[in-house]
Amino acid sequence: MLLYLSDYLSQFHSGFGVFQYLTLRAILGVVTALGIALIVGPSMIRHLSFRQIGQVVRDDGPESHLSKSGTPTMGGSLILVAIAVSTLLWADLSSRYIWVALLVTLLFGVIGFVDDYIKLVRQDPKGLLSRYKYFWQSVVGIGAAVFLYQTANVTAETQLIVPFFKDVIIPLGGWYMVLTYLVIVGSSNAVNLTDGLDGLAIMPTVMVAAALGLFSYVTGHFEFARYLSIPYIPGAGELTVFCAAMVGSGLGFLWFNTYPAQVFMGDIGALALGAALGTVAVLVRQELVLLIMGGVFVIETLSVVLQVGSYKLRGKRVFLMAPIHHHYELKGWPEPRIIVRFWIITVFLVLVGLASLKIR
Repeated sequence: MLLYLSDYLSQFHSGFGVFQYLTLRAILGVVTALGIALIVGPSMIRHLSFRQIGQVVRDDGPESHLSKSGTPTMGGSLILVAIAVSTLLWADLSSRYIWVALLVTLLFGVIGFVDDYIKLVRQDPKGLLSRYKYFWQSVVGIGAAVFLYQTANVTAETQLIVPFFKDVIIPLGGWYMVLTYLVIVGSSNAVNLTDGLDGLAIMPTVMVAAALGLFSYVTGHFEFARYLSIPYIPGAGELTVFCAAMVGSGLGFLWFNTYPAQVFMGDIGALALGAALGTVAVLVRQELVLLIMGGVFVIETLSVVLQVGSYKLRGKRVFLMAPIHHHYELKGWPEPRIIVRFWIITVFLVLVGLASLKIR
């Protein structure tokens, strides 16, 4: 929105042309989203507390979580507002990539809102039934996949890039839609499963979003893409602003979500942020790199799959409790230790993912 205004004003004063630079708009995207989160956060927390929209703690969970009961949740709405406002202000709104990323994020946020509303306002601990949740996730995921496949302008948009191998690029054809659906829905649920401790999900999300922002920038820049031997996708660089908004909003939310948390994001935030990461990874053709950088999310998801599968097949559990962060809690690890160690693991994995840009 402000991009168009600056373009108009630049005919009166050349200084306004500086806002055409993607890097500056990305920085402003971070600052704007961070500012919104920090300013709106306290009043939102007070509102949630007044409405008694508080966390419901499972009886079979770690005893240390009993003290979290009643902590305001649905704080993910703060993240979504900050992302949406910052993106609309600083991104090029003629970009279909921006609209796809933003709409998928917000629609998954709606699904999460309904789930949270049923749990917290209607006091139904089951929330939105799994089959309905996955149905609507699938509707949005498939819709995005079909739209992107039908509107692809260059061959690179529907190819699978294998990291660390320069010449291994796999044409997907119609399978592109299947992969896109799996990445978006899978990433959404993976982040949701990780969101179980104060700050555990949001900081890895911020780090992965920052890395995807860098991937977006170089993928949409012809010279950088050629130098790094990655496919050039015109317009993909605009997603840098969207990723920057994710970083800013995530850091702003972490201000209130750090241990001991004043607010939880709820499904409205976790489902939306996971879908956002998956969508950006698909748009910049870095699905496999997302799998690496989001390794914490992958491990959390696999721990649940292994736990459920083992119990159904053998009648035995692999972990004391799943997802795996609860396993370490029950082993006696303090919550901050688990959180920080998972953050450190994410830092390492993000660096490995970024290394794929040069090691090819």
